[in-house]
Amino acid sequence: MERTDHAVSLSTLGSVALALGLLVYFHSLASWRARSRGRPLPPGPPSLPLVGNILNIPKNQPHVGYRELCAKYGDIMHFQVLGQHVVVLGSSDVIFEYLDKRSANTSDRKVTPMLELVGADIIFAFFSYGQWWRRHRRVFWQHFNPTASVAYNSIQRTVAHRFLYKILTSPSEYLNHVRYSFAASMMKIIYDNDIETEIEEQMIRVDMTQEGVSQGLVPGKYLVDILPFIRHLPSWFLGAELRVKSREWQTAANDLKNIPYNRVIEEMNPEQEHRSIIGQLLAKISHYRGTDSYAEEEDIVKNTGAIAFEGAPPRSTYSSLQTTFLAMSLNPDILKKAQAELDTVVGPSRLPDWNDRASLPYVTAIVKESLRWQNVLPLSVPHCTTADDELHGYFIPAGTVLIANTWACMHDPQVYEDPDVYCPERFLKDGQLDPTVRDPFNYAFGYGRRVCPGRHFAEASLFINTASLLHVFDITPPLDEDGKPIRIEPAMTDGIICYPVDARCTIKPRSAQAEALIIGARAEAFAENVQ
Repeated sequence: MERTDHAVSLSTLGSVALALGLLVYFHSLASWRARSRGRPLPPGPPSLPLVGNILNIPKNQPHVGYRELCAKYGDIMHFQVLGQHVVVLGSSDVIFEYLDKRSANTSDRKVTPMLELVGADIIFAFFSYGQWWRRHRRVFWQHFNPTASVAYNSIQRTVAHRFLYKILTSPSEYLNHVRYSFAASMMKIIYDNDIETEIEEQMIRVDMTQEGVSQGLVPGKYLVDILPFIRHLPSWFLGAELRVKSREWQTAANDLKNIPYNRVIEEMNPEQEHRSIIGQLLAKISHYRGTDSYAEEEDIVKNTGAIAFEGAPPRSTYSSLQTTFLAMSLNPDILKKAQAELDTVVGPSRLPDWNDRASLPYVTAIVKESLRWQNVLPLSVPHCTTADDELHGYFIPAGTVLIANTWACMHDPQVYEDPDVYCPERFLKDGQLDPTVRDPFNYAFGYGRRVCPGRHFAEASLFINTASLLHVFDITPPLDEDGKPIRIEPAMTDGIICYPVDARCTIKPRSAQAEALIIGARAEAFAENVQ
């Protein structure tokens, strides 16, 4: 009798469980139908139970893989990974329509547990869309809008001249010099610090922070992104290697934020105006001192300094300038055309300056083409929808991750003829810049309300460094042991953030007069106290 009762009770429990499961299923189905109003999700590859399309995510060169998938399924392509909706936007028309014109609903970020573990919470580019992000962006914009950025031109020029001398004395180390040049200008502007060892230490912190961010941006790579609750378990649960690395990444991010900031605090004189951005911001928030609001305001100041040093402007600028070295070594005819323009406009007795810019369309076209040809963020930083939405008749659920394939836009043969060929002339018409050709700067720094606020500073840095470099140096292919040119393939590293795989080249001053110009500019740089 007891066995029968036990069997009945198990049968009853099973029936109840089945009924509850069906109730949940039909409730979810009804809720989905009400939200979608019968609209379909965008097309995409067939998914598997539970894991969705995790096997369809391109493992290598995802920007190329996504372009191939969009060619099959359309410029608005959907897939799902472990319940997370993802939409890839595969053309510039769709990207600008959705991320620019409809940015009120497409400006959020999907902050993964891994990004938090690596210390990316100091980088407001990854903040959720809201007041905390707006306060950071407002502060940053005040110091890097087009008008404000002009105030930094003298520092950018002086650091560019110092950059030329470093290349003259150790051309084989030019990649380090490229990175140092942009780091030095940011360190001077943000913290009024031009001590070489401290700039180099900050560069190491940036490298570590970017390594962590790059890892954190790869969807589904770490178990903590799939099972977020494990971050609250003992640290050993993450695994020994990840535990050690995540601590290193987080420490680097915290040091990036705090160490140069603390130096400004130590050196500030309340009776003197501080020239750095951090000093100016601290002066603005001084009236909060002693209140509950001060810690929050100070955190915004610290984060602003960190993101200015680590963020998109320095990444895009030094990657693009590396690409210029590579492109010039592969295309001597292009280099000669740029040098002819510089010789005509600038002449042999001085270096290029800001007032030459309008008269150097070919050099400006080189800057644009380097940014287009090989871009540092081929998939940009993903956006996220805030509410349920519709795009071209397709249902886009709230919380959908939006991936803009920037690389595909810059390599669209309908926009850029022979997109894999390095060709500055594509931006010119009758010897002047052609305004009808889409400007790569409209893609390279993000979209909508998430567009990088430091893009104007970055564009100016690229111009003055490129013009100065091409005016005084010849750049040719590297040589083997027998003195024969080595053919370099123009490939980029694989990942979220990309750089040239092999950018070796031979760099020599164009003439004795060019060498003298470099040495003279270096003396002026020291006189202006920029190391």
